[in-house]
Amino acid sequence: MILNKLIQELPTKPEVIGNENIEINDMTFDSRKAVEGVLFVAQKGEKTDGHAYIDKAIELGCKAIVCQVKPESTREGVTYVITEDTHLALGLMASAFFGYPSRHMKLVGVTGTNGKTTIATLLYRLFTAMGKNCGLFSTVANYIKGERMPATHTTPDAIELNRQMRKMVDEGCTHCFMEVSSHSVVQHRIAGLDFDGGIFTNITHDHLDYHKTFNNYIQAKKGFFDGLKKEAFALTNIDDKNGNIMLQNTAAKKCTYSLRTMADFKCSIIEQGFAGTLLKMGNTEAFMLFVGTFNAYNLTAIYGAACSMGEDPQDVLRVLSTLHPVDGRFETIQSKDGKTAIVDYAHTPDALTNVISTINAIRKEGQQLICVCGCGGDRDKTKRPEMAREAVKGAQQVVLTSDNPRTEDPVAILEDMKAGLSDVELEQVLTIVDRREAIRTAMKLAKAGDIVLIAGKGHEDYQDIQGVKHHFDDREEVRKIFGIE
Repeated sequence: MILNKLIQELPTKPEVIGNENIEINDMTFDSRKAVEGVLFVAQKGEKTDGHAYIDKAIELGCKAIVCQVKPESTREGVTYVITEDTHLALGLMASAFFGYPSRHMKLVGVTGTNGKTTIATLLYRLFTAMGKNCGLFSTVANYIKGERMPATHTTPDAIELNRQMRKMVDEGCTHCFMEVSSHSVVQHRIAGLDFDGGIFTNITHDHLDYHKTFNNYIQAKKGFFDGLKKEAFALTNIDDKNGNIMLQNTAAKKCTYSLRTMADFKCSIIEQGFAGTLLKMGNTEAFMLFVGTFNAYNLTAIYGAACSMGEDPQDVLRVLSTLHPVDGRFETIQSKDGKTAIVDYAHTPDALTNVISTINAIRKEGQQLICVCGCGGDRDKTKRPEMAREAVKGAQQVVLTSDNPRTEDPVAILEDMKAGLSDVELEQVLTIVDRREAIRTAMKLAKAGDIVLIAGKGHEDYQDIQGVKHHFDDREEVRKIFGIE
């Protein structure tokens, strides 16, 4: 593709130094991949600035640079495009370079603090079961027509997004569902994508290490809805106090879902147990293989989105009733001697509260709840004491342990968590740094009929310690202890 055609995607006319009719064969924001024929987009990041690597890219043979800081000196034979925001430019140009793939599918984005993975994944499974060819971008894995690919981010970078969407279109996909993280909105990773719908789940305390304030976090989520076209639908959880904020400035068709009040898509819980939940969706009752109020919200969002996309409501409920929970989301494992382990990804105070509340609503008198949880390193420190408080508030016994400590001292992370507890609350808490040993200890404390919640990592099969990912899977550990192959 000619560089000039990509430049035309930019919102304001950039300054161009050199030949803008140069041929572009690929794009990158990684200077190590910026060889001849590749357009290098220099971006300012949190830790590094791509502008510092422009000369390195040129030395590798790159002859086309997009930057937002004009170089002090330019090299002959190299074209420089100076624009206001290279993050925005990357998204817009990547979409054009790959032939606007999102315009050739029905693309639905899911944003919010909790529930994104479950909703996006189940939408993918629902529409696949209904005979559609679908693509998925999620925290757990990405899929193209059943082909699984590893996921490195909740929302991939703009180039990878469009590259994979191009593959989806070429493979015959008509629908694509994706998690839209707050980071991806602020960093313009989704710029240039043509969404046909957006879903808001909820918003609670998370990612303040990046967004700095809760209002910034809310505005990041809202930014996704502000960008939706008028032909799209905007579906929001009206029971969340910030649900209506998402709809304030959107041009899309506004829809709501709820468990507590009047809404376009209303659901109520009739009966629930660890095997599943009997729901009333609109005027129809349906048994779902999911547990908890939070999952009732997720299923209502999925139902509302599918109906908003023109699917028959009864067909949607029929197929939904056959689907199973997403890996690591309230995943239940039973032992032969009557103990129940629940592995869940809950890694925010609100998510942990929801899971614990669900368990407490179902467990019978005499059954004890033991909670194993921790907090990730190099992330929002303010939620650490909150996580500990929520665990102690809802469980009879708590084992605090390592999550993904990353570059932090795991002991220091645990001390931050314990700082939120009183001396009385600390009496029901054990602190075991080694996660494997913490899980084993919790299982030893449990008696027949007791429930052990292992929170924080869910589907993850690793622990990130000092920059090294070591294999570790909560579900594997539980099965070993239970003697399950």
